Amino acid sequence: MNVFVLNTGRCGSTTFVRACRYISNYSAGHESNIHCVGVERLAYPSCHIEVDNRLSWLLGRLDREYGDRAYYVHLRRDRESTARSFEKRTNFGIMKAYREGILLGGLEQHSPYVTALDYIDTVENNIALFLKDKTNKMSFRLEHVDTDFPRFWRNIGAEGDLEAALLEWKTSHNASV
Repeated sequence: MNVFVLNTGRCGSTTFVRACRYISNYSAGHESNIHCVGVERLAYPSCHIEVDNRLSWLLGRLDREYGDRAYYVHLRRDRESTARSFEKRTNFGIMKAYREGILLGGLEQHSPYVTALDYIDTVENNIALFLKDKTNKMSFRLEHVDTDFPRFWRNIGAEGDLEAALLEWKTSHNASV
């Protein structure tokens, strides 16, 4: 079974994949196929955990390829904290792409914080709509990692070193706020 961790970014996704590397019966990757197009973009090995916030823009294709045969995690963090983190990254990455490609320069009319909130709401709603008919899914809150990660571990039948994986969450990776 494949596992997809859907998220906005700036919500613990880098730490999530680092913790998953303590799972011995799954491979784990972070944005593994971001430079691929066509069928290669969603071509992951079986028993693989993929953490990639850009998958929220490919949900139709993800549904066609994996449908209800995969396990989906909706990784979330407090909305305001996520927006404050994105606010510091307004001129690169997904925020630049959203502002310039989707909003066509929306920064002139709105602050980086307001733009980040709009991005978060858009992605969160896309993910919620995608997951509404999926049977193999869970909501994962960064604020509840001590209970949510062990539940995730059990749900996918993970094997390996859960204690070491939980310790990984004690370190902030790729942090800006």
